[in-house]
Amino acid sequence: MKRVLLLVLLGMGCLDSFAQDPQFSQYYQVPLYLNPGFAGITSQQRVAFAHRIQWPNLPQAFATYSASYDIFVDELRSGFGILATTDKMGSAGWRTTNFSVLYSYKVKINDNLVFSPGLSFGYGFNGLDRSRLRLGDGLEYGNISLDDALNKLGNQQYFDFGSGFLLYSRSLWVGAAFAHMNQPNISVLNDESRLPMKITVHGGARLSLTGGDFRKKSERASYLTPSFIYRKQGPITQLDLGMNYHIDPVSVGLWYRGKPFEQSYIGTVAQDALVFTMGLYLKNMTIGYSYDFSISELSTASGGAHEITLVYEFVAKPLHRSVKKKNRIIPCPTFNKKEDFWK
Repeated sequence: MKRVLLLVLLGMGCLDSFAQDPQFSQYYQVPLYLNPGFAGITSQQRVAFAHRIQWPNLPQAFATYSASYDIFVDELRSGFGILATTDKMGSAGWRTTNFSVLYSYKVKINDNLVFSPGLSFGYGFNGLDRSRLRLGDGLEYGNISLDDALNKLGNQQYFDFGSGFLLYSRSLWVGAAFAHMNQPNISVLNDESRLPMKITVHGGARLSLTGGDFRKKSERASYLTPSFIYRKQGPITQLDLGMNYHIDPVSVGLWYRGKPFEQSYIGTVAQDALVFTMGLYLKNMTIGYSYDFSISELSTASGGAHEITLVYEFVAKPLHRSVKKKNRIIPCPTFNKKEDFWK
């Protein structure tokens, strides 16, 4: 009965998942996926990779990959980025792949505050692997189905559009993003099935524990980074809330995902997961790992979720040094302290 219940719950989750975006527990390690306003937010070039395996105890675990690159161009006071994501779920090989180009413009409100609006233009496609489908009549006719609906299955291609903004200082940040503003049709049955717009609100702070200015050189800086992210896509809402503790070059954190003031009922998940994170922050590279411990009806039977992230930054040389000095923008506070980071 436990196995039957698990399959029923997973089936319900898969139906909803087809119309929902994949998510990352370490969402600030995939900044361009979170908000186009993050494009070019550092003073360096940046590449980021993420891999997430969800429910590894199942025969076909859900796997998500993300890769991005972004740069800040001083002369244009703008950030540019590219983002690629792919998500595979279920035994039928449902795969969704997206490619996006992103742009943001940096408005220096004063010496301590920056406003960064951004846009995202994307192209995506999705579909099932028909060779892996097994229908009831196929069992009777030697794995060959006579169902006409099977021939209607195909790959759907679509354009995607999103926007967002970020407002940040040296120690605080808040932003919002609006993905799938055009609500593209993702049906693979020559029908209409619109992907709901996803609204994301997020924010956080960096709190020094050294009793002084964290911009100054410190042998081992220690600080807290509490943050939150609230998502709404169609009828689905979710809150991630937690904190990381950092004592450079390492960090550990604990996060909660779900709806803390709601009760779960059949077909919904209110209490989703507790997330444990670990990070290693080197001079130009950040390596992160997280594990989602399920606190929903699935319990530990699904195997939770594993996630690995990698962010690498390297210096971007300006075309004209005088322009860079004039247009220098403070970078958004990150989860690690770099020497001369705020100069």
